Amino acid sequence: MHPDDMKLKFNLAQPTKRTSFERLSTGTLERKRYPQYDHTAVIIAENITSRFLNVIGLFNGVIPLIAMQMSVIKVGPNISLIFVPVLDQLNLGLVDEDEEVQEVTDRAYWEHRGSKETVAMADEILEMIQQLDRDFNFKYNKFYIGLAKNGEPNNFISVRPKKSVLRLEARLPRSDELDQQLENAGLDVMEYRWGKYRIRLTKEDFQEHKKLLSELLGQAYKAANP
Repeated sequence: MHPDDMKLKFNLAQPTKRTSFERLSTGTLERKRYPQYDHTAVIIAENITSRFLNVIGLFNGVIPLIAMQMSVIKVGPNISLIFVPVLDQLNLGLVDEDEEVQEVTDRAYWEHRGSKETVAMADEILEMIQQLDRDFNFKYNKFYIGLAKNGEPNNFISVRPKKSVLRLEARLPRSDELDQQLENAGLDVMEYRWGKYRIRLTKEDFQEHKKLLSELLGQAYKAANP
């Protein structure tokens, strides 16, 4: 988690179904109030039964959730608290990135859904990627244009042509340095989400910041292909 995105809120209660739903509802409200933060629910209790674990496990992957069991040990005059993780956060991919359920489309589909101009911008993105590895090509899906190498999906970069802008998504760990570079460039950066930098690019933005975008693509390529 990015240090600037850390926000803690504590609620104390016995771990019952009712209180768990209440806390998860509170978490949903907090996410709406503070969308700039990454939110993870942490449940801490002295006794987490298998039944209770099964209930909260149903939410994991949909709502970021961690469960920890706490025990108290007294040694002489000292009291120690021991926390043992019993349920770790599970991050699931987005449905529209699941190649098994994707409806394959083609270039004409995206030229109609977006525009020929924004698809041409996507072509230039692909040319930059092919300077790193000639084996990459576009794979046209219903909700985004991804990448494939020798027929195998490798979506460290994806694009979504719109009518007047191209949305570029780069899978990269968040960093202060890159945040600052994008801010200084004045690019239209969307909320960092699902481990991705998401940027809306006009034709003018694309032409003016090709060097920065090329560096961004290079970093994403290295992160995905160590």
